Amino acid sequence: MHRPITRREAVAGIGSILATAIWGCGTRRSSSPTESEANSGARGTEVTSRIPAVYLPHGGGPWPFVELGLPPGSMDGLATYLRSLPDVPPVAPRALLVVSAHWEEAQPTLMTASRPPLLYDYYGFPSDAYELQWPAPGAPDVAEEVREVLGLAGITTAVDAERGFDHGTFVVTKVAYPTPTIPTLQLSLMHDLDPARHFALGRALAPLRDRGVFIIGSGMSYHNMQAFRRLMAGDHGPAEDARAFDGWLAETVLADESSRETRLAEWTRAPAARACHPREEHLLPLMVIAGAANGDTPTLPFHGPVIGAQSLAAQFG
Repeated sequence: MHRPITRREAVAGIGSILATAIWGCGTRRSSSPTESEANSGARGTEVTSRIPAVYLPHGGGPWPFVELGLPPGSMDGLATYLRSLPDVPPVAPRALLVVSAHWEEAQPTLMTASRPPLLYDYYGFPSDAYELQWPAPGAPDVAEEVREVLGLAGITTAVDAERGFDHGTFVVTKVAYPTPTIPTLQLSLMHDLDPARHFALGRALAPLRDRGVFIIGSGMSYHNMQAFRRLMAGDHGPAEDARAFDGWLAETVLADESSRETRLAEWTRAPAARACHPREEHLLPLMVIAGAANGDTPTLPFHGPVIGAQSLAAQFG
């Protein structure tokens, strides 16, 4: 049974976790999957349908696997949506490619481990949070394929054979795919956070959608540490900023492709933009996914509160 945490612990934990990507601070790794587990997710070779590309919120830290002291039912909508992810692809994906807000490098970098561990890139939680397991096989062959399509677009990449799945990946995938058989890998953001470069990254990735790769951008459409603390303490002022930005973002996602890219590139002009994203790393995965849209129709498969702030998921295709 999980140990309930106090409201003070919950507020402190959520604030520290959601504010920034944590590079090696307070980090422990789980055991890696076995060789047989890694081999169990061998990919198929035939793909008959294009797989949608999705941008989604990943919630807070180790939610929903550890009690965070959130109001009852306040995250049920997001949990229900994440559990529906396996129904999104029209065919079984041969790989999950996740672009997480919690990994930035100078150039796009791919995980190449065949049995990635988990990267517990959060702190301040009960021990249960550091014992979570999601032993999915890696996808080094797909990583090479990603490098090839990016190279054709003139994008130089790097690889990391040691890095594990951060919580921007394993929280989402553990909810959606509790039995981890699909080969999974991550692709980093670029730490310059340049919208144009991330749109270009997404455009270069688009052909993979026709090859059985389910591309997921994991971030938060609202992400402000201090505001989350205020919301958790009962101050609903930040919710007004969240609603204003969310209205603009929903309209932007549903716009035609050219208008969408222009508006997202100029996102700081949106209502309450910097109040909602003091730093934009949690918004950048949306730029990648929008770049990979390839003209497909956008929808908002999730639109509701996350830690008290109005948030959304975007799907193309």
